[in-house]
Amino acid sequence: MSVIYQRVALIGLGLIAGSMAHAMRRGGLAGEIVGTARSAETRKIAAEIGLCDRIVDTAAEAVMGADLVVLCVPPGAMGAVAAEIAPHLAQGACVSDVGSVKRDVISQVGPHIPAGVHFVPAHPLAGTEHSGPRAGFAELFDNRYVLLTPEADTDPAATAKLRAFWEGCGARVEEMDADHHDLVLAVTSHTPHLIAYTMVGVADDLRRVTDSEVIKYSAAGFRDFTRIAASDPTMWRDVFLTNKEATLEILGRFTEELFALQRAIRRGDGEHLHAYFTRTRAIRRGIIEAGQDTDAPDFGRVKVKREPTAG
Repeated sequence: MSVIYQRVALIGLGLIAGSMAHAMRRGGLAGEIVGTARSAETRKIAAEIGLCDRIVDTAAEAVMGADLVVLCVPPGAMGAVAAEIAPHLAQGACVSDVGSVKRDVISQVGPHIPAGVHFVPAHPLAGTEHSGPRAGFAELFDNRYVLLTPEADTDPAATAKLRAFWEGCGARVEEMDADHHDLVLAVTSHTPHLIAYTMVGVADDLRRVTDSEVIKYSAAGFRDFTRIAASDPTMWRDVFLTNKEATLEILGRFTEELFALQRAIRRGDGEHLHAYFTRTRAIRRGIIEAGQDTDAPDFGRVKVKREPTAG
């Protein structure tokens, strides 16, 4: 790949920004990568590990001269960051983001984008339960989808350039209306996270009664819930507050399905349960066939080898 953006500014230096930095270097996509974060400790760690070519103290400084600015902050912070950087954005620059809610981000950021600057919202559908500048890795976006949600008046050339950038990071890229995006993600991500948080919370209450047996004897299903529920609490708080309507709609549908299953169990309706589980099993096969997971044991997730400690 050749350089697509001469200078990329990453605002926020967690898992996604860190992985972007590694992927950009792997693909030779950026002439220079500049990063910043609100936390001085995060900036210090990022500088120590050489995450970016330059680490600066403020977002305003980071965006100077950048032709791509990516907001990698929690959804609730997008508007304040956009207001901070607006006077310092270069003409012709592209501003994007990585938030998992799109309509609210557009409402927060859009009014601050100056004339002559392009705004192309984006959402990489990739992540792990880990966070912080050390968590990133170049392969995070490989074969994963990145959804772009440009508005009707967005410059097509700016969108096409950002598409090429994400493809250079290894991703599949599609465009989608922002409102439709928020509904889709309420189904595929937001509500499942809320259910995982709830199940782990219920188990924690039970654990206090059973003297930690929930932890000792946890099976694969519960372990996957805990992996999901270990995600960044600030980001997920903001997701639910900024995608309220779509999440509540899907949560209502989930509650109706749950009541139907409760009724089937209570009545001993094995035929209903078997038909339901057969239908939902097909969704899993579809995900594997789409290349978004694997049917290998433990879903093909790499085991982390830990070095033995001394002493």
